[in-house]
Amino acid sequence: MTANEESINALREALKVSPDNAPLRIHLGDLLNSSARYDEAEKQYATALTLSPGNETAKLGLAYSCYQLGKYSQALVIVEDLIKQSKPPAKAFIIHSRLLLNDGDIERARQAYTRGTEIDSAVKDSGLHERLGLTDNPMSNANDRDRAAVTSDGRMKNFVSNEEADDHDTFIDIEKSDISFENVGGMDDVKEQVRMKIIYPLENQEMFKQYGKKVGGGILMYGPPGCGKTFLARATAGEIKANFMSVGINDVLDMFIGESERRLHEIFESARRNTPCVIFFDEVDALAASRSDMRKSGTRQTINQFLQELDGVDNSNEGVLILAATNAPWHLDSAFRRPGRFDRIIFVPPPDQKARADILRLTLKGKPVDNIDYELLAKKTDKFSGADIFSVVDHAVEAKLSQAMKEGVPKPITTKDLESAIKNVKPSTTEWFATARNYALYSNQGGAYDDIVKYMKL
Repeated sequence: MTANEESINALREALKVSPDNAPLRIHLGDLLNSSARYDEAEKQYATALTLSPGNETAKLGLAYSCYQLGKYSQALVIVEDLIKQSKPPAKAFIIHSRLLLNDGDIERARQAYTRGTEIDSAVKDSGLHERLGLTDNPMSNANDRDRAAVTSDGRMKNFVSNEEADDHDTFIDIEKSDISFENVGGMDDVKEQVRMKIIYPLENQEMFKQYGKKVGGGILMYGPPGCGKTFLARATAGEIKANFMSVGINDVLDMFIGESERRLHEIFESARRNTPCVIFFDEVDALAASRSDMRKSGTRQTINQFLQELDGVDNSNEGVLILAATNAPWHLDSAFRRPGRFDRIIFVPPPDQKARADILRLTLKGKPVDNIDYELLAKKTDKFSGADIFSVVDHAVEAKLSQAMKEGVPKPITTKDLESAIKNVKPSTTEWFATARNYALYSNQGGAYDDIVKYMKL
């Protein structure tokens, strides 16, 4: 089985657990495109767009699939819509150039190609360049800031020189989080582990340096979806008043060779220029999957680049704090768990009874309520994730709004309303634990999943 095939199968399995995950579908579409399985890719992008209408990455992937399938009219409609935007994506012009060239309109094809490469030189394509009859070779300039060089050990480097870095903003927004640990219900043990790894070293730098501990490093959080991993990462940045960068897989992964590595480098460079900074990688298993049999895959280069950035080989990561979340830690390459990388692995379980009561209080804060029995409701939501509890409250609010529309008088939410809503929501963690149980029992080398064993009392 090839590396791409293995990754495709892994993503299909992940989508069985999370079928409404648009970023996963987009990544699967990208892998299918790179494997020339354009008809399958087209379906994934189309589904992603029903889940996330207007998603630029999905539109680009769909246009590329349609072009490869000979559905030129459909591809043209998509790219023409994209290039009309106030900030059109460079790749839309490249696909547009191919469509125009296919139609025999060479001059407009050249114009589209030139426009795309002016926006982002990383999209230059030597084959298309030659077909358009352009005289210079866009890939010949070894000093091009957007072209990656491959070192002897297969890693990517030198995307942007230090002198140039200050002149280029990253494509990921740098935020200031407005929440802290006070806004996180429960998770006391998890929060304490984050404090020890990230917060205390930053607040007591001199003391930690005496013990040879640097300010920085990585934490990998894993567990069932909807249990607060993303929220905790944002709260961590707010707790220490650090800059915050939230990175999704569609922000990094790209069908064009070398582009994913360039994006990763830009993200880390921006964080290094804005320390202290928390970088949060969501669904990190899609960026850091196992490299087994990946020697012929571009995915391997992306993983190597990620490892290099974590190590701070060319630039110090002092003050760069890295959090990542995954629902599938068993798909993560073991190299990411070595010291200096994600050396603290934290299991984020569904909230316990006390935490469920806290989440209900936080979720209902500011809403009209009447004598809510939080302890009773917490008992009735066993195995519910934080997201499941939010859904319960949403169901109760919608029912109350519907009643208010009929009666013309708004009434407060009661315990009974929430009990009724609980009956309409099934805990989403059950399926995850069914999968996790197998790994905990049969693939627990080195005690990687001991926390799952303990939690499930296996």
